[in-house]
Amino acid sequence: MPIDTQPAPTFPNGLSAAEAARRLTAEGFNELPQTGKRSILRLVADVLKEPMLLLLLAGGGIYLALGDAAEAMLLGVFASASVFITIVQEARTERVLESLRDLSSPRALVIRDGERIRIAGREVVHGDLIVLAEGDRVAADAVLRECDDLLTDESLLTGESVPVRKRPAPAEPIDTPAAAAGGDDQPFVFSSSLVVRGGGIAEVTATGPHTAIGRIGQSVTALETETPRLRQQTRRLVLAFAIGGGIVVAITVVLYAVYRGGWLEGILAGIALGMSMLPEEFPVVLTVFLAMGAWRISQARVLTRRASAIESLGAATVLCTDKTGTLTQNRMMVARLVLPDGSVLQPATATPDAIAPPFRDLVATAVLACDPQSHDPMEKALHALGADATAGATLQRRYGLRPDLLAMTNVWSRDGAGLVAAKGAPEAIASLCGVDGGELAALQARVETLAAEGLRVLGVAQASWSGEALPDIQQDFAFSFRGLVGFADPLRPEVKDAVAECRSAGVRVIMITGDYPATATAIARQAGIDPERVIAGPELADLDDDALALAARVPTAFARIMPEQKLRIVTALKADGEIVAMTGDGVNDAPSLKAAHIGIAMGGRGTDVAREASAIVLLDDDFGSIVKAIRLGRRIYDNLRKAMSFILAVHFPIAGLALLPLVTGLPLLLGPVHIAFLEMIIDPVCSLVFEAETEESDIMRRPPRDPQEPLLPRPLVLWGALQGILAMLTTGGVLLLAHRNGMPDDELRALVFFTLVSVIVSLIFVNRSFSSSLREALLRPNRMLLLVIGFVVAVLATSLTLPAAAALFRFGPLHVDDLALTAAAALTTLIMLELSKFPLRAALARHAARKDQVKAASPAR
Repeated sequence: MPIDTQPAPTFPNGLSAAEAARRLTAEGFNELPQTGKRSILRLVADVLKEPMLLLLLAGGGIYLALGDAAEAMLLGVFASASVFITIVQEARTERVLESLRDLSSPRALVIRDGERIRIAGREVVHGDLIVLAEGDRVAADAVLRECDDLLTDESLLTGESVPVRKRPAPAEPIDTPAAAAGGDDQPFVFSSSLVVRGGGIAEVTATGPHTAIGRIGQSVTALETETPRLRQQTRRLVLAFAIGGGIVVAITVVLYAVYRGGWLEGILAGIALGMSMLPEEFPVVLTVFLAMGAWRISQARVLTRRASAIESLGAATVLCTDKTGTLTQNRMMVARLVLPDGSVLQPATATPDAIAPPFRDLVATAVLACDPQSHDPMEKALHALGADATAGATLQRRYGLRPDLLAMTNVWSRDGAGLVAAKGAPEAIASLCGVDGGELAALQARVETLAAEGLRVLGVAQASWSGEALPDIQQDFAFSFRGLVGFADPLRPEVKDAVAECRSAGVRVIMITGDYPATATAIARQAGIDPERVIAGPELADLDDDALALAARVPTAFARIMPEQKLRIVTALKADGEIVAMTGDGVNDAPSLKAAHIGIAMGGRGTDVAREASAIVLLDDDFGSIVKAIRLGRRIYDNLRKAMSFILAVHFPIAGLALLPLVTGLPLLLGPVHIAFLEMIIDPVCSLVFEAETEESDIMRRPPRDPQEPLLPRPLVLWGALQGILAMLTTGGVLLLAHRNGMPDDELRALVFFTLVSVIVSLIFVNRSFSSSLREALLRPNRMLLLVIGFVVAVLATSLTLPAAAALFRFGPLHVDDLALTAAAALTTLIMLELSKFPLRAALARHAARKDQVKAASPAR
């Protein structure tokens, strides 16, 4: 017997082709404006506008003007490498994002001139009649004129994982501008939503930027990202360093000229000192660290659209996360089977063969009540569990959902017997089965228990059919109740561990979802968020910003939240002093992604709007990658501090040796060539060796750093100064001792230079870790460190053994005892500074404690 279908509704002829063309010309194409794409030339221009890079190029220009082409070339190489790394990484990111876009515009079936024609979705205009069928992507916002058993997936707009039921619009006019996605029995469909069941005809009310998606996109472009604090701090540090260095250089030149009568010697000393104090290491370090950080994080399939976001990750105090598709897998599975006698089974914990026959019969009946080729996620979950239920059966008739009965029934024939299966809302199925009294109360209690666990619950019923004429309505079948099926959007397996690691790192996780409070509570508890309070959208609307910030200070989850409310939550958290990271994948997440300090979009299933509003994109949609990114952000900041501390320390002995001849009357030992060689050690060490350092063992057991704290707090400044002063005293002591013993100037220069280089190498090992033991600092693997030390040893050996190199450096021969003295000086410096780390750790702990006390006492907190 063929499937019984309803007659197709009749509609007007739709727009004429001429009218559609006129409207398309007047209103433009049905597409969102592309604003985020950047060409290679635009990328180059953006990189070259970075103040840090401009300072680096300016430093090279100064050296070139002073006649030091080698140092100018070295700085040029560093600048070019930094530009190359940054451009390659950002261009790669743009290419991947471009490949994630759906390049082919979705097609739409429209009625024009009385004919159904398929056109490109971008050619749909206001007033078009679009025909919707199961599996279609809705091309524009529209109001339904006719529909049959229509369900649409609006999760990209609302965050709700379950499709919503639609009904046709009444005859009277509808206030379409007030239409909002989400909720059952609405007569509106929205651009980019997916038809998962049924069909209908809708009249287009908005296209392009005027759709719900378009309005969200416009709100995103109106938001501005914040200037990274780290760059501001580095600029201030560079400025202070440059001003101080310039003053010292000027004083040196004048003093040489006045007290030693040698303007030329004074100018040479000033050039050497200026080269030693010019702060070009700072922009090198910052630029390379962020560029290499973006490259490193891409190895974990995390794209960095704005490298500055990496620096903020280590300071993140709150991670706001969407539920659907971020904490969960955005797919339905059967989580509970409940028989009429109350027996319960969790299918996920049992193999198909181990499922008892009564539960297997329940699944088979539920599958028979499904559409055989369904796009509905709950029906797909049932098919996955009972794939063979329809084997040998032929579908005879379907009874769809109706507003007065939220249940659907399928009639099948198999081997001459008729099978009738129904599923739907539990109360509707109970009505079909005539369940009442105490039995109905028991059923309602079971439904409430399942709903409290965050499950979507369907009732299942069965009837028989002897082959006579089918009734007009499904209520005329003699149904018997078969049980309940509970569905869940399962938690991602990595989420619970990732949330626990965030908690140990002092990062609070707040879930924000458009789903119902019961579902939100259940998922939050499964994830380990354990909210003390769940705030629903209507309750949030009644809170002012201060009350909202106060409510969010305790473990909280937000449910039934609209897009503008997500943005308000992020704004309130920022105003309360939090550093906010926001994850999401839907269009509804885009404004809050851009408003957050760190916006993290899901790349695999995320929308274009969400990806382009974010700073970081997770290509594999792995929530655990967020923790990897936070760990990397903290590691980068740690290593940046180590590099800055090293820079501060290493300039003390260099500047001291440039000034010592002025005080003692000794000959000028260090010239521009020596300083240039030292910079060839310092620059790679700062930008490559420290960048490659692995993280400290406690990096994810610390609270987030205070973003207002300077890059070099007072204890670290004192620590860097202590290192530099000790290195200066050690090197100066060797100089004075050798000079007192009558060592010739060329040998003295070689001895002092070798001692200085050895002491600098010891400073590298000292700064590799603030907390690890000396043994770990010496043995912890770092391939870049080995390469730099090998280069240093090779150049120093060449300068002693090759006459041309010795003449260039003006070095005399050194003996074994001289080399032993340099080694002893370096080893003494290393041991003394390692012993000094104990009071440093105590000072840093006291500094952090004082910060916490001030923060706790602040009225803003």
